[in-house]
Amino acid sequence: MDAAGCREKLIAILVETLAALGELATTLEREHQLLASNEVEALHGATRERQRTIARVVRLDEGRERLCRQMGFGADPQGLQLLFASCDPQGTAAKKWALCASVAARCRALNDRNATLVGARLRHVQARLATLVKGRREPVTYGPRGGSAVVTAGQVVATEA
Repeated sequence: MDAAGCREKLIAILVETLAALGELATTLEREHQLLASNEVEALHGATRERQRTIARVVRLDEGRERLCRQMGFGADPQGLQLLFASCDPQGTAAKKWALCASVAARCRALNDRNATLVGARLRHVQARLATLVKGRREPVTYGPRGGSAVVTAGQVVATEA
């Protein structure tokens, strides 16, 4: 494949990757809204959509890696940089790649936010269930990242006047 064909294929992959990452960010935002409003049924659909979009991003990334190897470069970041230099000296592809990386970082942050919310809800449910079965009586507190800590000292057991 010549440099022009390589450039065309690489940019097409990156444009499609950027679109898929944008869809993923939208899906993650919607998923957060559904989590916050406890819309469990709608959340199942959003979860399936998220998985389909992630699979699409993975397939596109595999296509990018194949193109790197096809052109004689490694599939690692250094190989990608060499591919950019060999078939896109104008830097168009590198700019699209940087944009993809930025949107992917946003998706990671959105996913982490959703995971924190799910984790906090799960710990809350576990604490309620433990209360029901009297298997665990100590209160649970939550930290700024949704983590829990069991309070074991300084509790008032009983008060009398």
